[in-house]
Amino acid sequence: MRVRPLLALTAAGAALVAVAPQAGAATVQATPLPTCRPSAVEVGARADARDKTVVRITVTNRGRHTCAVDRLPTVTFGNLDGAAQHVPPGESGPYRLVTGQEAYATVRTVGTPGDETRRVGGVTVAADPSHHGRTFSARELGAGRYVEVWEPVSSWWKGSARAADEAVGVGRG
Repeated sequence: MRVRPLLALTAAGAALVAVAPQAGAATVQATPLPTCRPSAVEVGARADARDKTVVRITVTNRGRHTCAVDRLPTVTFGNLDGAAQHVPPGESGPYRLVTGQEAYATVRTVGTPGDETRRVGGVTVAADPSHHGRTFSARELGAGRYVEVWEPVSSWWKGSARAADEAVGVGRG
């Protein structure tokens, strides 16, 4: 797997809730939005039934308060170094999740087919780089005995599964 280094800030350090001032109104100071605790979010993942190199992931805020995860999900593969690159490339920042809200991302585990495709037993997904994440075995994903990996790419968290698919060039059938 060819992977570039991953550089991420925690959402707590970058998350801000800003209130836009109205004409004649005083400017309101931004208030930090807390990072979602790992126990407050539920992460899910499932391989596409027809294309096992496509994995759809979700994060749901199961907590009692609005919080933020990083807008760039962290997706790693077995014991390989690095993480999926994001499409489009971008910097860490907050993704706001209200209570009960679900966000979606799509991962192509084989971004560019190549002779050097690796096989791993599972994928780990973290909603925020400050979280350890949840590991899904290839069987749990529905991918079979292993997950093929080469130059993997991931969308940012999106408000719909369709938007996440479109971000990485995956069509829904």
